Amino acid sequence: MRPHGPGQVKELAGKVALVTGGAVRVGLEIARALADAGADVAVGYRRSAAEARGAVRELEARGVRAAALRADVARPREARALVAGAVRRLGRLDILVNNAALFVRTPVLTTTPAQFDRLLAVNLRAPFFVSQAAARAMGRRGGRIINIADVGAVRAWAGYVPYGISKAGVVMLTRGLAVALAPRIQVNAVAPGVVLLPEGFPRQSGRRLAARIPMGRHGRPADVAEAVRFFATCSDYITGQVLFVDGGMSAL
Repeated sequence: MRPHGPGQVKELAGKVALVTGGAVRVGLEIARALADAGADVAVGYRRSAAEARGAVRELEARGVRAAALRADVARPREARALVAGAVRRLGRLDILVNNAALFVRTPVLTTTPAQFDRLLAVNLRAPFFVSQAAARAMGRRGGRIINIADVGAVRAWAGYVPYGISKAGVVMLTRGLAVALAPRIQVNAVAPGVVLLPEGFPRQSGRRLAARIPMGRHGRPADVAEAVRFFATCSDYITGQVLFVDGGMSAL
């Protein structure tokens, strides 16, 4: 990630970002990247209260303002309250990163309606309603919405069909919002490949998985965060795009 030392320009100084699921894992790395670019950051979380408080302390130590806001973004009322809370605590909203998601194995023959509905609610419905609230909050000033999709949007995984459906939906959500919210709001997506393996994932299986990636390694949270930072700072003529950060998996 590009460091910012004394005297260097911070592209996002004076801006406010909201990162859903920003307290842990990739979401926290995204929050760090935006803070390093000068943005004040609201960290959305559902269950990771202690981690969110720690994230706020870390971000404030980087010289920006930060706030931790709890919400179940799968509930439209809480999604709206999350955006309102970010504006109330930090004064405005310029950048939304829809990062919160569920990744759950759901074999086709045993997936329940409740499992299917929860995956779609968190991974697809939530980004829509958080984006709706964010677009209203951004107003005439405009802003940026960055969705976190997944290589699973274009590569089918037998044990994760509902998840793949949800992330394919995020890709179309990105394109639809880009058209609907133009020209004042730019909407793009980052689609990671294998970045962080689940806890307890067999080491040997992880090595086999890495061997199938053209770049020969798993991704790092910083790889995703750098792509998010690009969309947060790039030309406003870039919208409706999906950037795969997958080591070449989507090209196979």
